[in-house]
Amino acid sequence: MIENNNKATALWGNFFRLGMPQIRAFHMAWFAFFLCFFAWFGIAPLMTIVRDELGLTRSQIGWSIIASVAMTVVARLLIGWLCDRIGPRLAYTWLLILGSLPVMLIGLAQDPWTFIFFRLLIGVIGASFVITQYHTSVMFAPNVVGTATATSAGWGNLGGGVTQLVMPLIFTLFVVGFGLSTAFGWRLSMLAAGVVCFLTGVAYFFFTQDTPDGNFKELRAAGKMPDKTKINGAFVEACKDHRVWALSLIYGCSFGMELTICNVAALYFADYFELSLFWAGAMAFLYGGMNLFARPLGGLISDSFGGRAGLRGRVMWLFMALFCEGLALMFFSQMRLLALAIPVLMLFGLFVQMSNGATFSVVPFVNKRALGAVAGIVGAGGNAGAVAAGFVFKGATAWPTALLILGGVVTACSFCALTVNFSPETEAEARKEFARALARKRGEQWPELQPA
Repeated sequence: MIENNNKATALWGNFFRLGMPQIRAFHMAWFAFFLCFFAWFGIAPLMTIVRDELGLTRSQIGWSIIASVAMTVVARLLIGWLCDRIGPRLAYTWLLILGSLPVMLIGLAQDPWTFIFFRLLIGVIGASFVITQYHTSVMFAPNVVGTATATSAGWGNLGGGVTQLVMPLIFTLFVVGFGLSTAFGWRLSMLAAGVVCFLTGVAYFFFTQDTPDGNFKELRAAGKMPDKTKINGAFVEACKDHRVWALSLIYGCSFGMELTICNVAALYFADYFELSLFWAGAMAFLYGGMNLFARPLGGLISDSFGGRAGLRGRVMWLFMALFCEGLALMFFSQMRLLALAIPVLMLFGLFVQMSNGATFSVVPFVNKRALGAVAGIVGAGGNAGAVAAGFVFKGATAWPTALLILGGVVTACSFCALTVNFSPETEAEARKEFARALARKRGEQWPELQPA
């Protein structure tokens, strides 16, 4: 079940084989990202409580939304470069340990701007996505890499939905079960989320390795990997590639919109449909819960398109998913009845998350020498899109109108996918690698290796 370079050629068939470093990396990567996403947006479903206690204005809420995703833009750029240098194992370990600190310390906030500052710092853990995609990409072969990367990211993103439902329950436990005040309740809820992130960082160090063949340090010592000094050149090379920036813009329109809805969904349902804290969070959970299958489905379909039409097929699927996402968001913005708003939001969630999976099913093929740099730039685009969208919600524009505008922007930007192209040589090599991986999966000898 392992091809050249020991990359796994199957995910589901090996799913419970924890003795395989590829499968351990897959499970640790998605679980770590799940916890980061949970902590990253843990405060979102509690914003009605925080708003009342700290006296947040509409503008300050908008700034908190912007702050929560702004720092991640820089963090993702740096973490992609760092993965190429020290490997995903150490990068994830330190990100989880250091990133857990502001999650725990946000409980010290006593005024709006201190609260916003801590939300800014918490955004650093959003860089975990890049490591998850990087680690999964180096562990799985071309025939299944889209499915593996999309599943690890989708299940990680699920944390953004689960937190919408679970954090209000944890808050209720502290307030009702232990008789604490609401002020202590939301603070202790965030403290608990931070502690779990810290412990997971320690576990990541001991239970994973950088590649199927070992860690970067040992591989470089054995001459099996380029020296760190060559990484900077690869990063510059990635920055000069227009396809990287096109994918970054596309990801801003997919993952950026997902982050935006994660931030505003609970407040949107509370303010426009007059739902309680719990039920508003439940509606947001339904949206985030789509990640359980929607993003993996996007990657699975991309692998299918890749098997039939090569890299161009993957790009065409990305265009279709993003175009439908934009249309669905515009429809949702016009819903005024809860019974209609929920299914349309689910439809939007399906396409936005399939677009996410489709995007990072293309990323591993753009520049293999600078995989971390490409993943970092594209991943940062997702947060840049969320920052831009946050400014729409910060002003006097009604939120339904803001969503309508964003839906139109996404639909227009979907055509940027058509500018992502590959040379005939790259297409031929991708088809060859895909066929080789399938042959190895079936236990067949690749024809080129057979004796004459």
